[in-house]
Amino acid sequence: MGDKSTPKTPSLTKKSSSTSSTTSKQQQSILGFFSKGAAASSSSKSSNKVTTSSPCLKETTKSNSLQLSKKSSNVTPVPSSDAIEPSSSQENHSVSTVKQVVTPKVAFGSSPSRKAKKAVSYAEPSDDEDEDVIVPMKTSRRRSRQRAVVHDDEDEYEESKDAVMQDEDEDMDDFVVSDESDGPSKKRKRPAPKAQLARKKSQVSSPPIAEEDYEIDEEELKLMEELPSTSTAQKWKYDPDTVDPVKLRTPPPNASKAAAARGKAHTREPEDRYPWLAKITDLNRNPPGHPEYDPSTVYVPPVAWNKFSAFEKQYWEIKHKLWDTVVFFKKGKFFELYENDATIGHQLFDLKLTDRVNMRMVGVPESSLDTWVNQFIAKGYKVARVDQMENALGKEMRERDDGKAKKQDKIIRRELACILTGGTLVDGAMLQDDTATYCAAIKESIVDDHPIFGIAFVDAATGQFFISEFEDDVDLTKFETFVVQTNPRELLLEKSRISTKALRILKNNTAPTTIWNYFKPGTEFWEADLTRRELSCNGYFAPEHDLDAKEVWPDALAEAKDKDMLMSAVGALVQYLRVLKIERNLLSQGNFTWFNPIHKYGTLILDGQTLINLEIFANTVNGGTEGTLFSLLNKCVTPFGKRLFRQWLCHPLCNIAKINERLDAVDILNANREMREQFSSQMTRMPDLERLISRINAGACRPEDFVKVLEGFEQIEHTMSLLSSFGGGNGLVDQLVSLMPDLNEPLSYWKTAFDRKKAREEKLLIPERGIEEDFDASHDQIIEMKDELHSLLDKKKVELKSKALKFTDVGKEVYQIEVPKAVKVPKDWQQMSATANVKRYYFKELTSLVRQLQEAEETHSQLLREVAARIFKRFDIDYGTWLQAIRIISQLDCLISLAKSSAALGEPSCRPVFIDEERSVVEFEELRHPCMLNTVDDFIPNDVVLGGDSAKINLLTGANAAGKSTILRMSCVAVILAQIGHYIPATSARLTPIDRIMSRLGANDNIFAAQSTFFVELSETKKILSEATPRSLVILDELGRGTSSYDGVAVAQAVLHHVASHIGCVGFFATHYHSLATEFSSHPEVRSKRMAIQVDDANRKITFLYKLEDGVAEGSFGMHCAAMCGIKDSVIERAEEAAREWEHTSRLKESLDKAREGCWIPLGVLSDVAALLDDKKAQDVDGKGLEVLMRAIEAL
Repeated sequence: MGDKSTPKTPSLTKKSSSTSSTTSKQQQSILGFFSKGAAASSSSKSSNKVTTSSPCLKETTKSNSLQLSKKSSNVTPVPSSDAIEPSSSQENHSVSTVKQVVTPKVAFGSSPSRKAKKAVSYAEPSDDEDEDVIVPMKTSRRRSRQRAVVHDDEDEYEESKDAVMQDEDEDMDDFVVSDESDGPSKKRKRPAPKAQLARKKSQVSSPPIAEEDYEIDEEELKLMEELPSTSTAQKWKYDPDTVDPVKLRTPPPNASKAAAARGKAHTREPEDRYPWLAKITDLNRNPPGHPEYDPSTVYVPPVAWNKFSAFEKQYWEIKHKLWDTVVFFKKGKFFELYENDATIGHQLFDLKLTDRVNMRMVGVPESSLDTWVNQFIAKGYKVARVDQMENALGKEMRERDDGKAKKQDKIIRRELACILTGGTLVDGAMLQDDTATYCAAIKESIVDDHPIFGIAFVDAATGQFFISEFEDDVDLTKFETFVVQTNPRELLLEKSRISTKALRILKNNTAPTTIWNYFKPGTEFWEADLTRRELSCNGYFAPEHDLDAKEVWPDALAEAKDKDMLMSAVGALVQYLRVLKIERNLLSQGNFTWFNPIHKYGTLILDGQTLINLEIFANTVNGGTEGTLFSLLNKCVTPFGKRLFRQWLCHPLCNIAKINERLDAVDILNANREMREQFSSQMTRMPDLERLISRINAGACRPEDFVKVLEGFEQIEHTMSLLSSFGGGNGLVDQLVSLMPDLNEPLSYWKTAFDRKKAREEKLLIPERGIEEDFDASHDQIIEMKDELHSLLDKKKVELKSKALKFTDVGKEVYQIEVPKAVKVPKDWQQMSATANVKRYYFKELTSLVRQLQEAEETHSQLLREVAARIFKRFDIDYGTWLQAIRIISQLDCLISLAKSSAALGEPSCRPVFIDEERSVVEFEELRHPCMLNTVDDFIPNDVVLGGDSAKINLLTGANAAGKSTILRMSCVAVILAQIGHYIPATSARLTPIDRIMSRLGANDNIFAAQSTFFVELSETKKILSEATPRSLVILDELGRGTSSYDGVAVAQAVLHHVASHIGCVGFFATHYHSLATEFSSHPEVRSKRMAIQVDDANRKITFLYKLEDGVAEGSFGMHCAAMCGIKDSVIERAEEAAREWEHTSRLKESLDKAREGCWIPLGVLSDVAALLDDKKAQDVDGKGLEVLMRAIEAL
């Protein structure tokens, strides 16, 4: 290459005085010697002439001598041998970095992604770019000049003529994502440099500047003004006429003050930059605290919209409707949070605050988005995701096709993709566990003084909707049962129309992280008519394959169409899912099921209070799962099996035939343990197919997950072949095996439909040839273009007579022709980069081909997404088949779980025997509590006999801490085990099916509802008295202790009499009122029991034997327990003396004992006789009550 001209870089300073100009004309810097440039001519007339660099120091690239124009002469020069900072994408440059663009006079063919003659490029990075948008930087006050590093280790980067110098800002010690494309800052035109003017700041020879205008950012100028004087090296410049140091000109003081006053965005409050944020109102101009205030919106005044940059406008158009939502905004390879969201991220998770245009910002890598979203959701926030709908190349293609585009259209197009909340997560990667997560809409109303509820809730991960409408009692028993069974993660409530009692139940039985949404009646919480209209008009249930076919609603929803309360709840749920942009994906599955919290027939009813008292799903210590019945029994290996098993535990069976079917299956599976273990081992790594096929239905499944789904169903097909020995019998396992659909036919197509290896490794769904014709054509076009490129390479090898030519990719500049330095290339070739031995070029024909290839690949990537959607739709055609297979596997998994946990009980354990007799009976011999088997080595078993040939009610007395509550809970848990088809930890078990377990345990008040302990006791007791049946199992523990002894004894006596004489249920009545034992000693349905103890009165010590035996306890021995707890003897002695004087119940017992010596009739018997003699009250005594009364009289 010939000698290269070294044009000068224009100064960024204003025009100087004539004196200083003439002085600087003749100056040549020391730096010029080191930068290989020859001395500039001292004559102003010859300033435009070309100077020839020394042959030994000359560089062979056309753009080897980029220099940074300096605002102030007191900036320390840096030797040009310093390495240049690696150039990143155009969007990666800091907003605060100085950009100087040197434009060549001769316009070469532009590179595919880098334009010549472009002062500042605002193109955003493409999705496939390798550079991170947010990169760590070192803090530096020095404006260093470094060489860019090419990916090849031996390469030395030679800058092209459009390269830019990057300054490092002192604040960029973390990361910055430039957003020039989204919000270009205000520019001012810089006039073209005049050749005849002296260059006072020119220290070295530099390339010529094209005769065209270019722009310098005002912010960049201010940053340059702020640079400190770090050296006096510039004072010493060679001038043959003078040896005096040059006087440095200091920048005007106003410049630094203005820059300091403005400050960084992240150091100023949002209200300072956006005054309308100082006094927030919603879109309707309601301030916080107003009854109609909507926290999800914020009002942005019109004057603010007019001042926004294009990017700010794009952001606030989304954010002003999602004010209470954390919005993740996609920028290149990162997701960013702005303004208030950035503050939240900084305060909660210590994310680094920085700036984006006029907004504070924090950012997280795209690869870790799920992790950060989970963290925000765990804190109770809603999270929105805004995706880029195109990359830089796609934006360029769109602008070219659209012609004249508006200003706001010249930024990368972004759209709200979805809103994620804790109750509506659909991505399995974000869900914390395998249990179902529900979002529930609740509608409440009062009809004829009875509360009526309409409820709709959805498990968004599986697309399963549940609907229910029921009339409840005054205690809202069914509603409480629904809340305890489902434990909703998110609630949709009608504003000001939900009762205080319902709110109390929700607050007491949901987690602290539950999300509460209050909707305006009518507009947000739809009425039934609007719901029916919206569901009918939006085509949610129209078959996709036949658009002309009539829309058919799911059966369960069609049956509920006329239920206004239910449809209103469905409307609220649909409206909310529409806001989240997931309603169509979920509704189109048509997966609706009728839900009844309490099945009156066919199942054992466990209401909400019983589930809590018996610690079925959560313990009462910390609300966790440790020690619960569910954690003991749940041995399922599939996620969908675990969810079904929870439903089985909520609704145990009542039908003897169905219970025995399950028990038979447990016996078969335990007898064939090899098959059982084989099934478990095959299913252990089964993905959550139920959730994943829901994602496929929505067209939002990852390619690697789609492969897992297919492999999962292939695993199911293989596993079912191992169970081929079953299927011919009448047992439950045989029935399930025979009902399994044939998966071979639908799976055979998918064995060769696409490349699974690429789907797993490259996360791309590439269809096999012949599956998608347009995809094949696009792929062939790309191959053809690549062949053209290689043909061109071969052609140039011949022309240049060098076989060493090859293509090299450097960053995004792909297909550069690499040529040895010894080979001479045509003059119209543009050098892009170089190493010590080779140079790399673009030329017009090559640039055109590469550009065509890049556009074809961009089109191909869009087509790839379309092909994936088609693949998912094709898979979804067999949705019913897949779902049936999942449900059968989940039932088999639950049966195997019952078999495993039954076998794990150890000895003794037995199969329960169910009998169908009119008189209820519950008999267990040597029963142990199943949840204590693993924690207590020497648990003492007990016999439990209720009903049958014995009395139905056991009146249980005993000392404090003697084990009464354990007996009560153990008996109830054993009944639940028996009726789900599980073995019992006892030597024998015999019982009639129980239709309901009702409990009144412990002492709890409810201060939020102004309800005392005694009030809560009586409320729960009233529920028992009104709903218990002769088939129920009732446990009452220490009823009446929340009030005075007289009132407590009276209530306890009346309730026990009613339960034993008129309801006829079986159960326990535990009490410390020993007088009740005397009162009911002759009652035929009440049998006195006590917990055995050994008492050491001298030392006030008790030995608890934990054995249930006949008889009445001698006392509660409260003073002995006090001594064992360490209370002082003086206090205990005074308490004993007071007890002897004032123990009412003891005196009552003594008086009853004396009365029995004469003619004594229990009060309950007298009341029943009196009722029979009263015509109005005689109706309250039915045949069974009369029979009990006659037996009681006989016993007297």
